[in-house]
Amino acid sequence: MKYIVQRLKRFCGYITGFVFFIGGLLKLVDPVGAGLVMDSYFDFLHLGFLSPAAKLFGVLFALVETVIGAELITGVWRKVSGLIALSLQVFFTLLTALLVIFSPEMDCGCFGEAVELTHQQTFWKNVVLLILLLIYTLPLKNIGKPKKKKYVSFAVVTLSVVLFTIYSCLYIPMVDFTDYKPGVQLQAVDSDEQGDMYEAVFVYEKDGTRQEFDLQHLPDSTWTFVETRTRMREGMSERMPLSITDAAGGYHDEVAADGRVMAVTVYDTDVRPAFWKKVAAELKLAEQTGYKPLLLIAPSSADMIASLAEAGETGILKWTYFSDYKTIITLNRSNGGVTYIHDGTIIRKWARRAMPDKAELEEVHQSDALETEIDSSTHSSLAFQGFLLYVFAIMLLL
Repeated sequence: MKYIVQRLKRFCGYITGFVFFIGGLLKLVDPVGAGLVMDSYFDFLHLGFLSPAAKLFGVLFALVETVIGAELITGVWRKVSGLIALSLQVFFTLLTALLVIFSPEMDCGCFGEAVELTHQQTFWKNVVLLILLLIYTLPLKNIGKPKKKKYVSFAVVTLSVVLFTIYSCLYIPMVDFTDYKPGVQLQAVDSDEQGDMYEAVFVYEKDGTRQEFDLQHLPDSTWTFVETRTRMREGMSERMPLSITDAAGGYHDEVAADGRVMAVTVYDTDVRPAFWKKVAAELKLAEQTGYKPLLLIAPSSADMIASLAEAGETGILKWTYFSDYKTIITLNRSNGGVTYIHDGTIIRKWARRAMPDKAELEEVHQSDALETEIDSSTHSSLAFQGFLLYVFAIMLLL
């Protein structure tokens, strides 16, 4: 009987550990996305003052979740890891119960951008995991002890996850689960039609709560303006829009939907002059190689021009257009990252730290766009799958 109880407890530990580990790793593959999800929770919980540190909190939280999952799978420090996991799961369950009650317009982010769950689905998922963890931890006996080599496998996996996290923070996601992943087609219509496709929404904040308003229903002076967003009106095309505008506010999605476009996206212009010099050099190199250069930025034109003037790179203003923050940060997670768009289809992305040089730009230009997209996506997908196989082999077989 004791053996059966131990096997049942270990089974529950394996299942919950697997969910914790995968959920955390899918957030760590996209630290910027984890930060955006954390920011949504801060808004929901009226903790808007923590927003500047949302990415840091998102990464640390995902890292803790992944490590706890590794502990449950390998079986090390079973009592301590079980109690920590149970405490976290109680918190998750209560938090998602609030999401069900108040139904805010946000994604739970349990599995990053890879899997979208409704608030109800998230809640019941957490209830099931809570039951499994209760079986695993209560009572804290007959839980067994791990073999000594499991501490070695846990240490190896933890180190590997930390290195994986550092890579993800320095570059773009190894696997792209966003709405603007490679292979997605962008919306392309005439300028006159674009004016009817989009509508502007204004985000204001009051007492730590953010809310969207349209132009006809702006709030009173007790609210503080945060940002302007652009969204597609209901009933429009299912293709993904970029909602690109010029300095005067006219829509120009067509600039990214025709020919070979090499777009550099900047969602934070609080950078040094050396940053703009690198961006300008990449755009000029793209033009020389036969691409249409495009610079997409989120801040106001006044801030951008002042920043470029300081760097002495105002010449790239001729290639500059604007879009809202969320669109730009979704198109490329790297601030200053490069995205190749061919005839309106997203083909490939590079982080700012890995901008393509002339030889690579020429190679991509001469290659078939579809083959480039498939090769790049396949390589990244295989690398991520290989990492998953490696860590699970270490945890289960070592």
